Amino acid sequence: MVSVNLFRTLTSPPRENKVLEAFDLEEEEPSMDPAWSHLQIVYEFLLRFVASPETDAKLAKRYIDHSFVLRLLDLFDSEDPREREYLKTVLHRIYGKFMVHRPFIRKAINNIFYRFIFETEKHNGIAELLEILGSIINGFALPLKEEHKLFLVRALIPLHKPKCIPMYHQQLSYCITQFVEKDCKLADTVIRGLLKYWPITNSSKEVMFLGELEEVLEATQPPEFQRCMVPLFRQIGRCLSSSHFQVAERALFLWNNDHIENLIKQNRKVILPIIFPALERNARNHWNQAVQSLTLNVRKIFSDVDPELFEECLLKFQEDEAQEKEIKMKREATWKRLEEIAAMKATSNEPVLVPRRATTHTPSG
Repeated sequence: MVSVNLFRTLTSPPRENKVLEAFDLEEEEPSMDPAWSHLQIVYEFLLRFVASPETDAKLAKRYIDHSFVLRLLDLFDSEDPREREYLKTVLHRIYGKFMVHRPFIRKAINNIFYRFIFETEKHNGIAELLEILGSIINGFALPLKEEHKLFLVRALIPLHKPKCIPMYHQQLSYCITQFVEKDCKLADTVIRGLLKYWPITNSSKEVMFLGELEEVLEATQPPEFQRCMVPLFRQIGRCLSSSHFQVAERALFLWNNDHIENLIKQNRKVILPIIFPALERNARNHWNQAVQSLTLNVRKIFSDVDPELFEECLLKFQEDEAQEKEIKMKREATWKRLEEIAAMKATSNEPVLVPRRATTHTPSG
């Protein structure tokens, strides 16, 4: 009865015509299934059957088998959020009750993610599937199995790649943080994964990534932090230099977290030289007053904790700045001289000779 009424081909507008920018998708009205009043009764029946303490898993697994689970997972692509909510509850109950199906369910969800990441970049139920996984990951026994670590590396971290990540980022961030909290040695892998998929041209996504980064760093211990701090603070330096004030502001908020501030202080001799130019330029020139104020606070933290290092970085910055200014002046003087020569040639009607590029002949044979 359940199979006949629930399992069907989902109809949706052609995917190639849909704009995949997530912030547009967030504003779309969800599509409601006109048959929901009928479907809801069937889902309610299935949920009560699975949740009932009288249901014997050993007997029920003849009906709720691998084929049934796969067809149930197919329905997660439904555009109706009410259906996806029921599916989430039902699948979670099945996972809890039918221990024999657990590895299969994890693998099937894995395959959905692979197809979404590397083929379609369109699926309506990623957030709900991640919500189920958040609960599953929370229950993983320690030490973590290699299979679970591979799932993090091959499926969860690459989920940062699709354009529509804002639709499921909250659930993804929770799953990622759960892994780091369970095994702090995974922090380096996660942070490098975030850096790999860091958005270049989307400021709203950068703000999201910085929020997730803070949650991960909160659970990161000094040895793992030291392994990735150089590429990490190169990226944070770029965020500090962003003309988009929310990106710069969110990066500066990292210093409001006591744990992260302590990690930075412990490794200031490596970190400060990397981010000092961004801090100095912000303090002098950033157009946003809030960013300027936050930058001055961060500069003060460094100058208070290690005045000598701060002065070294300031001196180095001033030297580099003077050198850049000198190079710029020489370049401008060269161009000015060339313009003067060209003007003199033009007034005397002499042709300005442009040297031909030397051509290299490769010997034949």
